Amino acid sequence: MEDLIKYPLSTEKVIRLMESENTLAFIVANKATKREIKKEIESVFKSKVIKINTLTTPAGKKKAYVRFDKETPAIDIATKLGLI
Repeated sequence: MEDLIKYPLSTEKVIRLMESENTLAFIVANKATKREIKKEIESVFKSKVIKINTLTTPAGKKKAYVRFDKETPAIDIATKLGLI
């Protein structure tokens, strides 16, 4: 992963989203755009991204919620990353 994607998040909320909405969360570079994030995630994990929502936390970090295609379970990606 480049400097664009810093690290994945593993919180209770993310685990619930992973199971219910096939979504993972990552901390990304503050200047990263949704298009850049999508391109990077798709190339790193070889999977199709459906949607990305971003937000800036009160601590000043940018969080990206990435929803994957149904053909690529988010749980599989989380297992590869060592989150589960």
